[in-house]
Amino acid sequence: MSMQTDVKSTYATGTGAMVTGRTRLKGVIYPNAAGAGVIELLDGAGGAVLLHLVTGTLAQSIVLPGEGILALNGIYLGTLTTVTAVTIIYG
Repeated sequence: MSMQTDVKSTYATGTGAMVTGRTRLKGVIYPNAAGAGVIELLDGAGGAVLLHLVTGTLAQSIVLPGEGILALNGIYLGTLTTVTAVTIIYG
């Protein structure tokens, strides 16, 4: 039997820390935008890129497979262009 973990969410409209401490990124949700943009999530401030998304004009909900992406130092929103906000699911 696999391990059960609770999931949480947080929302941001600009760059900065979204989650502090070790966690796993499970999903990303973002609204529609006027054109192509970028969302880049980092392993802590200035850390390695966890996820780089090139966005379009449609809202998206992305669920990451398996256990998600491990963030040893928390999840930091490093880049947010054209898209006005992002919600992450983590746990």
